[in-house]
Amino acid sequence: MELIEVVEQWAWIGWLVLILVFLVIEMLTLDFTFLMLSIGGLAGLVTDLLGAPIWLQVIIAAGVAAALVLLLRPPLLRRLRRGEDPTPSNVDALIGLGGTVVSSVGAHGGQVKLANGDIWTARAESRDGAESRVLEPGTRVRVSRIEGATAVVRSDSPEPLAPAPEDPLA
Repeated sequence: MELIEVVEQWAWIGWLVLILVFLVIEMLTLDFTFLMLSIGGLAGLVTDLLGAPIWLQVIIAAGVAAALVLLLRPPLLRRLRRGEDPTPSNVDALIGLGGTVVSSVGAHGGQVKLANGDIWTARAESRDGAESRVLEPGTRVRVSRIEGATAVVRSDSPEPLAPAPEDPLA
């Protein structure tokens, strides 16, 4: 028996194994990609049972899988994620949150109490590579970003205006 004949005779076992592997991977990822690939494998299995040659089975399986991934998966994902809560959570929820300086915050440390009641180690945000100024206790701040367990904050109040130069003629 020639190798191609053996492969064509036992191809249905290969299709079943492929379908089961794709379904197990889908259960782990929950992304619909491997579900579509397993349905493509099912199409290959059906064409094998109908007596099609192996090259046609592979072409049909690949075509069905590609069509499902491109046409059916995106609307399924949109429908699945339709009810998700868009509210940021965890660290993302802290970005933009206001707070008050508890102990002086400079370029190397300090503490702030955020509006949600949490006290965080904080560092003052430097602007344009310039040395950041020290924020004194009681200063209102806003979280710019979180770096590890440190909140990088900026002053919530506008920068103080420099005093006008004195007129030497006055």
